[in-house]
This record gives sequence, structure tokens and C-alpha cells, in this order.
Amino acid sequence: MGNDSIRQDPQIRFNDCFIGAARAPALATISWSLHPGELWIVTGPNGGGKSAFAAALTGALPAEANEGGECRNEFKGKAILVSFEEAASLIARERANDDSDFVEGGVDQGTTARAYIAEMLSGESAAEVETNPAVVSCGVLPFLDRGLKRLSTGEIRRTLLARALAAKPGLLVLDEPFEGLDAASRVILADILENITATRAEETGDAAGPRLVLVADRWEHIPTAANRVVELRDRAISFCGTRDEYERILGERRKQEAKTADSTRRALEADLDAAETESTHFSTLKSNNGDSDAASDPLIEFTAVTVEWSERKVLDRVDWKVMRGEHWLIRGPNGSGKTTILELITGDNPQVFRNDVRLFGLKRGSGETIWELKERMGIVSYRLHLEYRYMDDSSLEEVLISGLHDSIGLYREAGDAERLLARRWLDLAGFSGRAEERFGRLSFGEQRALLVARGAIKGPELLILDEPCHGLDEAHRDRVLSILEAVAARGRTTLLYVTHDPKEMLSCVRNVLELRPERDPMWATLTR
Repeated sequence: MGNDSIRQDPQIRFNDCFIGAARAPALATISWSLHPGELWIVTGPNGGGKSAFAAALTGALPAEANEGGECRNEFKGKAILVSFEEAASLIARERANDDSDFVEGGVDQGTTARAYIAEMLSGESAAEVETNPAVVSCGVLPFLDRGLKRLSTGEIRRTLLARALAAKPGLLVLDEPFEGLDAASRVILADILENITATRAEETGDAAGPRLVLVADRWEHIPTAANRVVELRDRAISFCGTRDEYERILGERRKQEAKTADSTRRALEADLDAAETESTHFSTLKSNNGDSDAASDPLIEFTAVTVEWSERKVLDRVDWKVMRGEHWLIRGPNGSGKTTILELITGDNPQVFRNDVRLFGLKRGSGETIWELKERMGIVSYRLHLEYRYMDDSSLEEVLISGLHDSIGLYREAGDAERLLARRWLDLAGFSGRAEERFGRLSFGEQRALLVARGAIKGPELLILDEPCHGLDEAHRDRVLSILEAVAARGRTTLLYVTHDPKEMLSCVRNVLELRPERDPMWATLTR
């Protein structure tokens, strides 16, 4: 691996080790070493074992030697992991402890970003969190005194990173650090990582900052100093070597994929045709015997919609209409109100009843039930993903069938037609032959891909997609985007789509609702 690796002893050495429980290890046989001077990228497909490997580096998962092997880690007790799983657990805990029903004004902030970061500090440093270099560099100051459960996905990610850097760990493992960040935040994070690697190259000891290991499958923001790659596939190491060598292999793979792209697309369309044939019985396209179903009437209509928390306006006087077949991108920086817009539609934000919001021609709060509305929607969101993490023992088939009934989990016996439809969508989403596998055994990215299929399975009138490609590897991302394009092309479903990544833009989306905090007005509608 280079002369520097040969001359110096490794700081981490896994030689024939297993990771996780001995009876059912997440990774059964791992041999890998981290030497001084190396910056490793951990990559590979969803479900390959990346997150388990990353957790073992920090001690979040146990790593032990098989007979005759060796397991050594100088960073034990001095390492921190920043991951999707950590963020999900944090938000779930905050929501479980929400006392909004018992406090004056009905708003419980819970743990603030300031208090959460201060837990890693002591003495005078804790009293002056806002001056901590990690807090400043991660751009946390604007929302330092906001509750964690009130933060956007990107703001939570920045808070976790600031807390980790403030703790000054010996080893910092970042699992997909750029996911959920807006363009400005990605630039900030890239600069932070480049600065850490540059400092380590010039200094030694504690002054050099933490050692870094990055878990990622997107390369555009990876520090140039990253010089080693380990790929995990099928829960085993499939490549271990230099970055240049791995990028050459990636190039060859992409050439092969390009040759089969047309046949792959045709097969996907055929699978979708078969799934749509099966879903006819479950179609949510209904007639209310009124004008609300007319093609000329808005599917969604906001009139002067304003949302605020603790005297902070998240949305201000938003006027917006969505017509049937009009696919929309909702964009804006972290914390600008994108998820709030979607939660007003899905009924997950109580301030919808203080505003003039109409769905399918019905004014919210006029006697309709949320279930009557949700049976006409498909939803993919971070909130839904959090809720489904409590259903770890559900089978993949049950998760998809629950999408037909708008429930978190399945509470009735599924019929044969439902099972057949679920199997069609499992094939479509890339989970062929895995119907009985447990949801909790999937990686974060695989779970997200399955939840996209759950949202689309019933052919809803409205499909709400809040960062649907979060945590997906390149292959799953391409498949999900292809499915969404094909669903849109069939004309039965209108898409509302949130993403920060230009590479995830759907060609069918021509309309944009752009949120612009700190400007007046705070929103604008555009055409792509």
C-alpha cells in the first residue's frame, strides 16, 4: 500500500476478525489495517456492510478476532461515528420525550443544539458554545438555540458534525457526510474536511485534529488527500487498495453498465407495466361526485400560508397551486421550510388548521379525515422512515402491503392479490426473492429504496418525495429515479419532489417552488 504503510505499525488492525454478535455477525471475516498517513474511503453497494464496518472502527459494534486472528484498535474510547442511524435515533428520542401538550404555548423545544453540543464540553467552554471553532465552521450559529426536533435534516447533520469535532476525537468516522446538505453546506463541509487533512499532513499529535475515515459512494466532494479505498460487497471486502486503482475499476464497471442501459430500462418498464396491471384493483383514483376531481381544479392550493415557531417564521404568506399532472420540485437551503410545506399537505403539521390549505378541492379542517386524504397520497419522508424503524420485524412484503392501507406496519391478513402486487414491486425495486426478509436487517439505503416502492405501490394521485434518494448507492439511486420517471410518464400520479442534489433532478419536473429565507417574499414559483 505504499512505503509509509510499510514503515509504520497500523493504528487499527483487523486480521481475520468478525464484527457484531458471534452467532450472527454483521461481517464474518474481515482483514484490514489503518496506518498513519492514510485517509480511507469506505464504499460499496447498499447492504454490503459499510455501516457495520464503520461502527466497528469506533466501537459502536464489537470487533473480535476469529481463532488465530488479531484485533487491535488504538482509537478505542477515542473515536466518534456520525451517521444517519445516529441522527435517526437522536430525533426519535427527542420526539418520544416531547412535552408540548404540557407546556405553556404548546411548544416544547426539547434539547437545543447548544445544549447537545455543550454535553461534549466542560467548564467555560460549555458556557460559550457559540465561540467554539467547530460550531462556527459548521455553520450551526443560526439555529444554535432551536430544539433538535425542530431542525431540518441538513441542520441535524451539521449539528452532529459540530458536536463530534468539538469533542476532539482521535478518530472521526463520517458515514455519508454530504447527504441531506444543501449546496452551501456541502461546500462548508468539503472545506472542513480538506482543512483537517491538510492540518494532519503538516502537524502531529493532538494539534493535528482527528484521523478521518469517510463512508461514501459519491466522489465529487471527497478530499483530494483520500488515498485508500476499501469496498464492501455482500458483507465482505471486495476491494482494498489505492484510490487511483479503484477509480480505474469504477470506470470499467460504468462502461459495462452503459452497454446494458437500454435493456435495463426496457426491463424496468416491463416490470412497471406488470405491477400497474396488478394495482388496478387498488387504484386510489376516485370520484367524489364533485368539481374537485376536474382536471382544471387545483390538486393543492395554499393561500397566504404562514407557519411560525417561537416567533420565528418558517413560511410567510405562501400562495401556491399544484394542478394535476404538474410535477413540482421544492427547493431551498437547509431549514427553509421544505419539509414544513410537505407536512402541511400530509397532515403532520398542526398549523395546517390555522391556514387556508386545500387538498383535492377540500379545505383542511372542514370535516374531512386525514385517512380520506392519505388514501389518495403516497409518502416518502424522513419522518416516515423514523416511524418505520420501530417496525424492524416486519417483512419486506408486509412493508409494501402496508402502503396499500396507509398504515405503519400491517395489521390485517394480506390477500393473495395484495401479495402478488407486493412481489411485483419487490422485483421492480431490486428486492427480488427477498419478500420474507426483515426490514430491520436492511441497510439505511435499502430501507429508503423499499419505502419509495411503498409510496408508489398503489398508484396514488399525489406522490410526495422528501429526499427519496437519501443514503442510496449509485445503482439503487438510478433505479429509483427511473421508477419515478416512469410513474410520472403514465399520467396518473403528480409528483412533489425535494432534493438538494442536481444529479437527482427528474426530467419530468418542470415547476419549482423556491424557498428563500431572509428575503421578502420568502418564496417564488419558477419554471425549469
